[in-house]
Amino acid sequence: MSIRVENLSKEYKEVNALEGISFEIPKQQIVGFLGPNGAGKSTLMKILTTYLQATLGAAFVNGFDIVSQQKQVQQSIGYLPEHNPLYLDQYPKEYLAFNADVYNVSKQRINEVIELTGLQNELKKKIGSLSKGYRQRVGLACALLHDPQVLLLDEPTTGLDPNQLEDIRLLIKNLGKDKTVLLSTHVMQEVEAMCDRVLVINKGKLVADKMLSDTIEKQLIVTFNKPVVVLKLKEIPKVSEVQSLSETQFVINFVNENNMAESIFDFAVANQLKLLQIEEKQLNIEDLFKAVTI
Repeated sequence: MSIRVENLSKEYKEVNALEGISFEIPKQQIVGFLGPNGAGKSTLMKILTTYLQATLGAAFVNGFDIVSQQKQVQQSIGYLPEHNPLYLDQYPKEYLAFNADVYNVSKQRINEVIELTGLQNELKKKIGSLSKGYRQRVGLACALLHDPQVLLLDEPTTGLDPNQLEDIRLLIKNLGKDKTVLLSTHVMQEVEAMCDRVLVINKGKLVADKMLSDTIEKQLIVTFNKPVVVLKLKEIPKVSEVQSLSETQFVINFVNENNMAESIFDFAVANQLKLLQIEEKQLNIEDLFKAVTI
C-alpha cells in the first residue's frame, strides 16, 4: 500500500480535528479527499507529511512509519500545500535549482520536471509575474524533483480559470499513471474529472469511501396503484436504497443499472401492480457529499 492510515486522531486542546480515521490507498490511484471547511482535510495532509504529529493512531507512507521513519516518509512524498510557498523574485529554474540542492538531486532532473509540468515557455519570467496556473505548475515541479511515489496535493486548483483548470487536471491525471495521488479539494467536478476514488470527511470523521464507478447512482421516482412493502422493493436486483414517500410512491436508487425501468416493470407484473408514474434522475458525487455531510 502507498498510504495506510489506522485509527488516526488529532486533538487541539478540546477540539477533535480527526477522530479514528482509517483507510488504505494502493499504488497508482488518484483519490479525491472531500470535506466541508474545517473538516480536517489539511490536518490529515500535514500529519502524512510528518509536519504534524497525530494524538492517537498510526500511518504509513510507502511502508514507512510517519513517526519513527520520518526522513524516509519525507523522501517518499511530494507535497503541494494549499498556499504554495514560492520565492516570487526568483525565476522558475532558479527556484527549482535551489530546491534540487535541498533534495540533493541532479540538475538534469530540473529539466525533466520543467518539461513534465510544461514550464518551458515561462522560464524567462519571474515567479511573481506568472499566472496562478503556472505558479501551481512551479509548485508541482518542485514536489516532483525527487521523483516521489506519493503526491499529496492540497487544493491544487483553487483560483484557476477554466483553461488553467483543464491544464492542471490533465497534468495530475498523467502523474497518476505511475504515482499515487491524494488530492484535497472543495470542488466536486475536480474529483469527477481526475479521480478513481473519493474519501469524504466530516467533523473529523471519515463518512464515505467509494470508487468513482460506485458513486454514480441512478434514481427512479415510482408510483404504484397499490401499497407496496419497502422490503419487497429492496429485493429488486441492483437496488441500493429505497425511500418511501407514501404507501404507493417511492424513491428507488440503483447502482450502475442501465435497465432500471425494465426491472421496475418486471417487479410490477410479478406483483400484479400497475405503474402510475416513473421518473428517472441520476445522482453524482455532489449528492453523495450532501447526504453524508448534512
